[in-house]
Amino acid sequence: MSRRRTPQAQRETPEDGICELHQEPLQLFCAQDCVVLCVMCFCYQDHTGHVVCEVGDAAQHCRTLFLGILKTLKEKLEVAKSILAEEQERMVSVQGEEQNFREMIESEHRILFQLIIKINEKNLKNHQGSINWKEFGLIQLSEFAKEVEKSQETIQRLNKLSRENMMKLQESEAKLREQICNLQKISTELEWKCGQSTFVLLQNAGYYLERGESLLYQCLEPACITELSLCHVSGMSKILKNFQRPITLDPNTAHPCLVLSENLRSVRLRDAQPATPANPRKFDFSATVLGAEGFTSGWHYWEVEVGKADKWQLGICVDAHTRADRPGASECKILLTRSVMGNDCTFWVSPPLKRVSLRERMGTVGVFLYYEYGQLSFHDVTKGHLIYNFSNLSFWGTVRPLFSLCVPNGGSATDSLSICLPPISAGAGRCAR
Repeated sequence: MSRRRTPQAQRETPEDGICELHQEPLQLFCAQDCVVLCVMCFCYQDHTGHVVCEVGDAAQHCRTLFLGILKTLKEKLEVAKSILAEEQERMVSVQGEEQNFREMIESEHRILFQLIIKINEKNLKNHQGSINWKEFGLIQLSEFAKEVEKSQETIQRLNKLSRENMMKLQESEAKLREQICNLQKISTELEWKCGQSTFVLLQNAGYYLERGESLLYQCLEPACITELSLCHVSGMSKILKNFQRPITLDPNTAHPCLVLSENLRSVRLRDAQPATPANPRKFDFSATVLGAEGFTSGWHYWEVEVGKADKWQLGICVDAHTRADRPGASECKILLTRSVMGNDCTFWVSPPLKRVSLRERMGTVGVFLYYEYGQLSFHDVTKGHLIYNFSNLSFWGTVRPLFSLCVPNGGSATDSLSICLPPISAGAGRCAR
């Protein structure tokens, strides 16, 4: 019935069921030509070798086919609408990501410039009249100018990728809208057909079957766009080394599943959780431990070796005593999370929860806190790239570094995190406990 119609099959079928040519009842249906016949038509017209059946059986079979195609078309219509909504969300997301990257780059420039000035002021104060330190300051400013130039190139790549992505998404949106329109139209026609009489149902049945099947074979695929995260933002890990802190871990906040090293610079998971008395300062909801140092002002930077852990979290947390001084204040945490699904690892930041990008395994992560400026940033120390930064945050009270490992669902785990020691020259920031 789905074969292409012949000119003979394109004629309209009389609703009264009487052959206009022979004035005989239309009792037969030729599946080859998709046309109703009377006995005379069958005898004198060329239907030799064709499959011919009674019109009642043909109508029932045709209605069953229509209903099956109609069901699948409606399912495909819902899928198309869902993909269209996702494409529209992706367009908004692409624009937001480009703006977010711009803001991160601009924020990095502002912070980097301030840090260079701060370092130069300190060095000039400690080495007044030293030509070497003045030259060192000029070299740093020259390096800063190069970083700005590289960042401008990054912004240009972002603009280009964003435009290409938007064009792909707009083309996908137009194609999906057309497919949705066609699906809705043929679905309406098939619903109407299924509710008609035998002879109206069989009229041009092959045409409707052909249209329905052709739409079913059309692919529904979202646009393939390029991740903007491929445009890596250069970090400032070399400058941040001047502010690196000798962070240690606070055993009083360690989850029972965690084992701290004797020097309080490493943490790993133990095989089984021991029975320990409840401690309100412990993070009993996850395998987390806080840093012993608390910050209420200044610039602070610490590095953590994460290469021996698959799932972890790094960030900062408002101290519990600070929250106790502010009734009704919720727990404030800012986190970078690495999760693993199959062979892929994904990085998330929160709040709000947002996927950063798919990246390769990192060896060392740097965390930089600028309290007064409301800045917290995460850096891939190995590659010198910025992972993500938060700016214009509102810190209050004491904030402390946070380290967390994922508790395994049964069995043992060998995941561990280690805090890196700062270089001897570090220590330009201020610390308050």
